[in-house]
Amino acid sequence: MKLFFKTTVTASKSAYTRQRIRRQTWLPIVGMLYSLFALASCGSEEQQATQAQTDGYSMHGDTIVLTDSSNISKRLTLFTVSDQEFNAAWNTTGVVRAIPNNYAEIAAPFAGRVTRAYVKLGQQVNPGSPIFEMTSPAFFSAQKDYFDSKQEWHQADLNRKRQQDLLENGVGVQRELEEAETAYETKKSAFANASAALKIFTTNPEKMELGKPLVVTSPIQGEIVNNQLVIGQYLKEDAAALVVVAELSKIWIAGQVKEKDIHHIQAMAQVEVQVSGLPDKQRLGKIFHINEIMDEETRSVEILIECDNADRALKPGMYVTVGYKDKPAARILAPTKAIFQRENDQFVFVQVGKQKFVKRTVSTGETVGSDVVILSGLRDGEIIVHAGGVFLLKEQ
Repeated sequence: MKLFFKTTVTASKSAYTRQRIRRQTWLPIVGMLYSLFALASCGSEEQQATQAQTDGYSMHGDTIVLTDSSNISKRLTLFTVSDQEFNAAWNTTGVVRAIPNNYAEIAAPFAGRVTRAYVKLGQQVNPGSPIFEMTSPAFFSAQKDYFDSKQEWHQADLNRKRQQDLLENGVGVQRELEEAETAYETKKSAFANASAALKIFTTNPEKMELGKPLVVTSPIQGEIVNNQLVIGQYLKEDAAALVVVAELSKIWIAGQVKEKDIHHIQAMAQVEVQVSGLPDKQRLGKIFHINEIMDEETRSVEILIECDNADRALKPGMYVTVGYKDKPAARILAPTKAIFQRENDQFVFVQVGKQKFVKRTVSTGETVGSDVVILSGLRDGEIIVHAGGVFLLKEQ
């Protein structure tokens, strides 16, 4: 037991001795490296200070001060910013659409066969103008129900009046009068229902003759822009529209405005509309409606522009160019060469004293030629570095 304990203590002392020797060996090396790093840093700072003194400038955070003898100041061009009247303007594409209230697709109200056509392509029609004629079993049934209910209502009315006269002369019975009045109200209701059933045929029951074919008429004023009528054609109840009537003297242009430009859009403001195929026919439009819901995929809002189209030059489905202009407003414009970008920030060098410049963050808007709109960061009358700012940038 004593021998084992002694051996263990001896081994521990040997390990401790080796660790101490290694520590004593590395400490001078680490100290030497630290000293060399410190000397290098001091040398770098001294070298930068010497270079700054040679170039003739001093730095204080984001501020650079140049001496009168600085070779940098000779390379700088200054510019005084000022408020200027500015109109934000941009172009987007749009699609010509017919105004929904001025557009009608006319189909057969019931199954039947076309027996006559009254219109042709390009023809002008008015509300109530005949479009086509058709025979329809459903229409004949509605006609019969109308005339039968009308006759029954008339007979019920006569019977009611007769029972009233008999009772007034003392020879009638109250119960029979009540029955006559009930029958009258029932027949009157049936006649009203039959009349309502005819309204979907857009026909005037007072001028209708029993057994006559159904004449389908136009609900609006406009021009026949599509005609698929075929004499003798049999139509089902769910058949597509045969005739399209459109009033195109005014049209809508549907355009998309990006999220960042929405604040420029104002209802009833004027816009310029131009067709690529008709460069000489530029016209003005008026913003009719701004959609309240944004398209999440395109990050844009649909606007509808009402435009005169008396010459019918704008056709539904046609692509056009829409030019928007904001109302004139005072804005500060600066040369684009004066703006620098670092990561997500934009900045300029502003002169704040004699040979003294400070780096200031700015927010920019639209670009106009060689200038850019400054939204924030600069005030009217301030002086910025127009050209040569790259020499100041090198010292940052």
